[in-house]
Amino acid sequence: MAADTDIDNLFKLPLGEFTAARNALAASLKAAGRREDADAARALTKPPLSAWAVNQLYWRHRKAFDQLMAAGDRLRKAQTSQLAGKAADLRGPIEAHRAALSEMAKRAAALLRDADHPPTPDLTRRITTTLEALATYGNQEGGPAAGRLTADVDPPGFETLAALVPQSKGKRAVPGPSRVIPFRPPAKAAPGKKLSPEARKKQEEQERSARRKAAQAALHEAERALREAQKILAQREGELRKAAERAKLTEKAKADLEKRFETVSAEADAARQDARRVASAAEEAAQEVHDAERAVDKARQELIP
Repeated sequence: MAADTDIDNLFKLPLGEFTAARNALAASLKAAGRREDADAARALTKPPLSAWAVNQLYWRHRKAFDQLMAAGDRLRKAQTSQLAGKAADLRGPIEAHRAALSEMAKRAAALLRDADHPPTPDLTRRITTTLEALATYGNQEGGPAAGRLTADVDPPGFETLAALVPQSKGKRAVPGPSRVIPFRPPAKAAPGKKLSPEARKKQEEQERSARRKAAQAALHEAERALREAQKILAQREGELRKAAERAKLTEKAKADLEKRFETVSAEADAARQDARRVASAAEEAAQEVHDAERAVDKARQELIP
């Protein structure tokens, strides 16, 4: 394959220059007799605007990008500890991850504006989703190549997430960790001596009571998990409403500014036209004054004997 620096430089370019530079690189490799490398370079896909923006964040804002990756790594470790039954504080890692992601979204918006691309809500959403997915993958082998993205990155699926969780030595991975305590009925006693009807009835009553308690505990935990999920959902919906309101206000402010700009531009054009008319009238007046002064001089000369 072409030298890493050649590929990196290709993905650092403005989006409009990607295709021509890629074809030029492929042509130079072919001329050098490196046909396989040339074919591989020519096969590189031009990234969409959202993926291009994430690539630029990687190359131009590496410190902030690495901070997001580190925040994602801390959150992933905290979640892993909690899934393993260990005490772990999730609030801090979640807030740090959210702050780092918000900072990168702001930088992406500024980067897009500098490149004359408006950061639309849909474009911002796709950029944020890709950044969050990259933070989730981290430096895992086989993950997306940050800085060389040719497409948006979707969040990892269930199987991928399970693979990202470190496995304890000697234990198999649990294929679907759940925060809800599963209901398991108590094991039946091994057959022994024959019980009397009263003893059997008492034993059955004890087993029913044990099953009822286990089911109640499972129900309690499921309800608690549901309340927590509903709380998080309400928070996300509130954030979404606020974001939508901000977008609405921003669009309105933009429309007002555009309308004001049109009005001011029209006023400026009218002022320029008035200035030209006044300048023309001033020139005519100056000419009339000049002609009158010559007439006065001529009349004075004729009065001299």
